Amino acid sequence: MERRHFVLGGLGAVLTLSACDLKWLSRVQKEYPNILMLIVDDLNDWVGPLGGHPNTKTPNIDRLAEQGTVFANAHAPAPLCGPSRASVMTGLSPATTGIYGHVRDNDIKAANDKAAQSIFISEYFRNHGYYTAAVGKVFHQNVADGSFDNFGGRVERFGPYPETRMKWHDKRTNTDWGAFPERDDQMPDYDSAQWLAQQLSVKHDKPFFMAGGFLRPHVPWHVPEKWFDMHPIEEIVLPPFLQKDLDDVPDIAKAISKHPMMPTTEWAIENDEWKGMVQAYLASVSFVDSCVGIVLDALDKSEYADDTAVVLWGDHGYSLGEKSKFAKMTLWERATRTPLIIKPPKNQRTTSGKQVTNKPVSLLDLYPTLVKMAGLPENPANQGNDISPLLTNPIQEWEHVALTTYGPNNHAVKTERYRYIRYEDGSEELYDHQQDRDEWHNLADDPNYAEIKKALIKHVPTDPAKWSVVSNYEGNPYFKNLSEQAKIGL
Repeated sequence: MERRHFVLGGLGAVLTLSACDLKWLSRVQKEYPNILMLIVDDLNDWVGPLGGHPNTKTPNIDRLAEQGTVFANAHAPAPLCGPSRASVMTGLSPATTGIYGHVRDNDIKAANDKAAQSIFISEYFRNHGYYTAAVGKVFHQNVADGSFDNFGGRVERFGPYPETRMKWHDKRTNTDWGAFPERDDQMPDYDSAQWLAQQLSVKHDKPFFMAGGFLRPHVPWHVPEKWFDMHPIEEIVLPPFLQKDLDDVPDIAKAISKHPMMPTTEWAIENDEWKGMVQAYLASVSFVDSCVGIVLDALDKSEYADDTAVVLWGDHGYSLGEKSKFAKMTLWERATRTPLIIKPPKNQRTTSGKQVTNKPVSLLDLYPTLVKMAGLPENPANQGNDISPLLTNPIQEWEHVALTTYGPNNHAVKTERYRYIRYEDGSEELYDHQQDRDEWHNLADDPNYAEIKKALIKHVPTDPAKWSVVSNYEGNPYFKNLSEQAKIGL
């Protein structure tokens, strides 16, 4: 594969500063903590701290969790890379920006008037005296122009890819699996980890906000053979699957979750590929965990170890056969739930060990939370909640919910116990996770839950933004029609 060369050092800028500004910047340089944000593409709850799969091996994510707070009930603003990441970076929900599908990084602020007024989280930290740097997939493609002082680049493809596919031949998707290439250093994520490690090894005269976006376990599930060997196929445990799982969900739920280019569980069973697909995903997770380890090791060896907050998150979940899906892009738990771990800087830690909170939080909450942890003035445009109080008391009273949006009028509301889904045609789903973690029994028509539904529906947006013309969705026939209509003004 083509090798890349990275350049260290921020971009120069000319600023006119008053004596008061200089005094404030001097304080920032001395007192404000660093932020290191690690983003893992398509990572579901199959990591050690969340116990999502018995075959998981993620020692580096595990050790980060042992030093921080695990948000075990964290959810994506959207079950799709583009809108989820746009939401995190702007601090605005998809229902505000109208970004419901994929979007070019440089088009985010062109989505609508509210998006145009947003300040990317990296820009906000830079505006307050931080050096900002990024590598890999941070926004949906790379990073928006000018959003970071220093961008280390990204391999444009999803990673090393053979001339011919190994398993899945529908070229409408990057879905494929198998051992490839031979070595870790042939993988883009390895390069990204090394770039971050180098950044952490040099002297910075400002506090820094760094972001590293890793591509695996996004498809294709291609990693070197040694990661497959770590998960022997004869030991693979398959996820729970109910063949008639979708019999009690509305027709629209089936329509918006239909992705004809992707394999189904029935296909995987018939072709004896299900264990191989699970093995490949687990191998990809273990590989990316090793890349996280490279960065954590570099941080531990650096002068910044004690005064850096580390945040690790996935942009949404992923189904590996549940509900007959090998995909994201639904409003069920498997697609919305994602890892979120926050390790505060040393002077902000209230405990030396791992904490777990089951309070519902959203990735939309990251922007205001990191601003608060850094001691910066709040950005009043942020729509998320500051979840830093849960770092101090993970079991405190919590009135907030996590909202996931998929298309303009389809929303999932998650509390500690319930998942409520309301679709654009008014149809509903309701699941009680205390009794049904796999979401196999839709309780929406059960009169015993009428009051629960009444309370949860209050969190559903009543006037969501129209589908922005800069946002499109080509993978699903249902949403392709909506996004095309947006482009011609319907």
